Order: sequence, then structure tokens, then C-alpha cells
Amino acid sequence: MKTKAVRMYGKDDLRLEEFELPQIKEDEVLVKVMSDSICMSTYKLVEQGKKHKRAPQNIDTNPVIVGHECSGLIVEVGKKWQDQFKPGQKFSLQPALNYKGKLDSPGYSYEFCGGACTYCIMPHEVMELGCLLDYTGESFFEASLGEPMSCIIGGYHANYHTNKKNYDHAMGTKTDGNILILGGCGPMGLGAVSYGLQFGNKPRRIVVTDISDDRIRRAREVISEESAKERGIELRYVNTAAMADPVGELLSITDGHGYDDVFVYVPNKQVAEMGDRLLAFDGCMNFFAGPTDNQFKAEINLYNCHYTSTHIMGTTGGNTDDLIEANRLSAQGAIESAVMVTHVGGIDSIAEATKNLPSIPGGKKLTYTQFDMPLTAIDDFEELGKTNPLFKKLDQSCKAHRGLWNAEAEKILFKHFGIDPQAL
Repeated sequence: MKTKAVRMYGKDDLRLEEFELPQIKEDEVLVKVMSDSICMSTYKLVEQGKKHKRAPQNIDTNPVIVGHECSGLIVEVGKKWQDQFKPGQKFSLQPALNYKGKLDSPGYSYEFCGGACTYCIMPHEVMELGCLLDYTGESFFEASLGEPMSCIIGGYHANYHTNKKNYDHAMGTKTDGNILILGGCGPMGLGAVSYGLQFGNKPRRIVVTDISDDRIRRAREVISEESAKERGIELRYVNTAAMADPVGELLSITDGHGYDDVFVYVPNKQVAEMGDRLLAFDGCMNFFAGPTDNQFKAEINLYNCHYTSTHIMGTTGGNTDDLIEANRLSAQGAIESAVMVTHVGGIDSIAEATKNLPSIPGGKKLTYTQFDMPLTAIDDFEELGKTNPLFKKLDQSCKAHRGLWNAEAEKILFKHFGIDPQAL
């Protein structure tokens, strides 16, 4: 079977090519990819090429398919897995395999497995580890966004608080506590807000900071303070760039208590140090943002660490249970992963969008791999719709959903490009 895929040959060398896939083995699964959202981790892979820890050293002759936030349909199942998977099933993928201590991962390491393609082959280790997951939701894009949402969920679950009586750790963010999300009006930050509003350890308050009025404005549009209040949670968006004393003003929101859980969503030294200063007694700071500099450092207050039990940790990625939770909540409509998405495109847009990801404003770049379409901002749909009937329909659909990408808009795209979402 032929596939079309975006493959990496080396640093900054991405190529959209068509080539033949081998016949699957009895312990492999052939899938049709429908959607793949672009992750900053893929940009880091392309920036480093062979130097990346997950990249094979022979990519110049055996290129890898990039992309790992994918979803689609199972097409053919090898004999070993036919009791677990059937053709026509929707799937989502947990790419963090860690198979037998190896760093190989779909979208980084495999010649025939990645998300930026029309068809690919899932290797045996994906099924052995339970990382190929059934998805029952309506849309494909929400299954694609399950992977980044699972990273967010993992962060919430990994935070902890101490218990002096028996030294057991109470896992998760603190119930009835104060949560601070620094740099939280980007795609992952908004995902964290959406999840935090329904997390079992219900917080009293979530404060979200940014330094852009435009990003704060959009955040309020997609997750309003009023909607949080209906759930019994105080939600505040604040621009720290407009504050004379950001630490003092953020503390005042909690009446001086401080924040029980702080998430740092930007890899910035000053922001990380501010988060440390804002911790309450027994506060936990999660450095969530992944820096590209392997010598990235910031100062922490070890006096507070000793006397007030503050602690700092970091999380990267989620596990399979986190992805299962993300898929379940998304299918139930309990979380809105669509708050992350600001751009939509086709398979032909993936290479350039990936290489230029940090310079493209907005949030998540969602792509559909079965057709070509320029990467387009949802905010531009209205103007484009004045002359293009497709974008007029997409604009109307998104406006009917608070400006968010949605299942109806996905179906409009499929119909326009003649794609049967159930055809294998």
C-alpha cells in the first residue's frame, strides 16, 4: 500500500513524499491517519536532527515519519492482535512507549510509524504496551488532542502534598486550594484550565497569567470566568506585565495565603523564580514547560523549602492511564480540548508549519492528513469566507461554537474534500 508522509532526513530537513509501505507482519497493525496536531516536541526534534535522543542515526538514508498526536481508523490487523482490534475502529495513540528501556517513539524513531501521514504501520510494541487505544468520541481531532491533554492530566496527578503525621504523600493538586498557571493562555495552559475546572480534587480558585491582552481576551472567550463560577470555582485571568508588583498582587488574590499548586507553562527563568516565591506552605510547583537549553537553571528559595515544605518537580508527557482519561472526558464533553486549536491545515502544510512553529502565533496547529489545505487561522475564516464558500461554512460553524473548532466543522472539511471518514 502507498502512503504519503512527512519524513525527516536530518536537521530542518522535512519532506512530504509518497512511498510504499511493506506488508504488515502478524504482530503489527495498519492504520489510516485522519488527523494529527503539531507538537512543539516535533519542532525540537527537527531542530536537533540526529542529535535528538529519540532520532536514529541513519535518518539520512532511512527517514522517520514525524508527528505523534494522531488519530484515525484501524485498517488491517495482524493475526496476533485480531482478538483485540478490528478494522474500522477509531484509535488514539500514546507515543511514550519506553519499551524495554529504549527511547524509540512513534513520530520520532520509526520509518513506517508516525502521525503526519495517510497510512502507517503500528509496530508490535505499541500494542504490547497497550498504547493503541480505542476511541469512541465523535470527532477525530479530539482523539488527536488526547495526547497533549494527557500530558496536562499527568501534571495534575503528579503534583503532591505532604502529610507530617505519617509522611504519606497526598497525590494530585490540593482540594479546595489555590492553583496558579503561569503563562497559561497558550494552548496547553488553556487545556490545563479546562481540565482543572472538572478535576476531582476541586480547587477553590484558579489564577491564570499571561503578558498578552490578546491571549487573555481569547482565553476569556473560550473559558469564561462565569462558566467557572457556575462550577463553584473562582477563575481569574491577569496580565502580569501590567502589574507594578506581580508577586504582591498575585499573593493578594489569595489574601496572602499563596498558591498550593503552581504550574509553570513557559520555560522562563524569571517566571519560574516568581512561581517559587508564590508557593504557600507545603506548596508544589510543577515546572511543566520543556526548555531547549539543557543547562536551563533558576534560583529557588531553599529556606522556604526547609521551613515551609515547599517543593518543586517537573513532568513531561502523560502515561496510558492519562490518555484513557483524556479520551473518556473528551468523549463525555467534560473537557474541551478544542480550546487549544487556533489553526487548521492539510498534510501539505505540516512540514513548513513544524519548522516554523515558534514564529506562528496562536495555539495548536491541527492538521488533517487525507487532503491538502493551507494552514489557516480560525480567526481568518470570516475574511476568507467572503470569497470562499468553504471558509464561510467553517466560520459559521466555529462562531456557533464560541469560536472553537468542532466536530461539525471537521465534517464540513471531510465533505468538501470528498473524504468518507469511515472508509478504509
